[in-house]
Amino acid sequence: MSTSAAQARRARPGAFHPSLFLLLYLPYGIANGYVLVTLVYLLPLGGLSITQVAALVALFYLPQTWKVLWAPIVDTTRSNRFWYVVGACATGMLILVTALVPARAADLWLLDAAVFLTSLALSLVGMATESLMAHGSSEREKGRTGGWSQAGGLGGQGLGGGLALWLAQHVGPWCAGSVLALCCLGCCAALLGLPAGAAPSQRPHLSARLLEAARDVWSLIRSRAGFVAALLVFMPLGTGAASNLWSAVAGDWHASADTVALVNGVMSGLIAAAGCLVGGWLFDLMNRRTGYILSGWLLAACAVAMSLAPRVPLTFMIFVSLYAFFSGWIYAAFTALALETIGAGAAATKYNLLACLANIPITYMTVVDGAVRMRFGPAAMLYVEAAVAVVATLLFGVVVVSTQRYAGIAAMPVTEAR
Repeated sequence: MSTSAAQARRARPGAFHPSLFLLLYLPYGIANGYVLVTLVYLLPLGGLSITQVAALVALFYLPQTWKVLWAPIVDTTRSNRFWYVVGACATGMLILVTALVPARAADLWLLDAAVFLTSLALSLVGMATESLMAHGSSEREKGRTGGWSQAGGLGGQGLGGGLALWLAQHVGPWCAGSVLALCCLGCCAALLGLPAGAAPSQRPHLSARLLEAARDVWSLIRSRAGFVAALLVFMPLGTGAASNLWSAVAGDWHASADTVALVNGVMSGLIAAAGCLVGGWLFDLMNRRTGYILSGWLLAACAVAMSLAPRVPLTFMIFVSLYAFFSGWIYAAFTALALETIGAGAAATKYNLLACLANIPITYMTVVDGAVRMRFGPAAMLYVEAAVAVVATLLFGVVVVSTQRYAGIAAMPVTEAR
């Protein structure tokens, strides 16, 4: 860090380093890794069917697709610190409860309930952290803030997935749950290094505070900056959808189970986290919309290069790692762009509105990639993902240019006729 930047940070009340958001986002990654890796591996060994496990995973994802509906509660009631502590403590305790529930059909209802409630608690962690980022990060550090926070989410998956699975197998599920619960509780200590942030609106009635938040959200929707950011993240550019299928298509590159576990497991998470940090630093030096598009192009180029290279295990290892690195870039780019766009008012609601839009192309591109792979093979899957990114970029450019003229006309001052 330069001397001037350090002096500016010291001069700012409640100054902090963006790396604190790595700790605040850890519970998010921990819970995701625990459910999607540890539970998905252990539950079939306990006698549950794949269909039952898949339904449990769907229950875990369900609140994350609708969380924007209760984000206004975080914006309009208690402080961000309060909601973070509630969310992190509840997440940790529910992970422990989940670890103690026997993996048998008779107790499946309890396991489903615990996983669903864990996801609800986790949404509070994300909303509070995102609001703290919006209020606390300076304009010149939004890229690094996004990079550190996303690195925490990806690093947490290593704890919740890799470490927890090892502890569950060698000591017992209760040990894995206890360690993860303590990690989630411990992350609350990072709040001590952050400024308090903006307090909720002081309007006396909740209805008035909700109306104020609605106005903030509407101002984002009707602004050109909000429209451009929403359009960009909604485009199927840089979805990273192929990473959801690496394990399923690894056989096309003759990759062994051990290779998949290494490259698409802990190693992939660490590489993606490194990509978040590098990308976050870079996006503070350039236009963040440009950084988002650049990240999407690099993912597309990686997909094309992988399709052209020999289908051998070494190719799989190299390009899955590169894909993970540039996926980290797109994570950091999204957060930086979102923080730049939403401002401070109703930050949790506006951030999660953009996040929900960004999750839509990830979902359908995963389905498209899988369908293309089944019908035309792995090379076609990668080509299609790259081609869709190119088309999305062109479409984004056409829409932005064609609407720019109307935005300029709307912004012209009205003058009296002479």
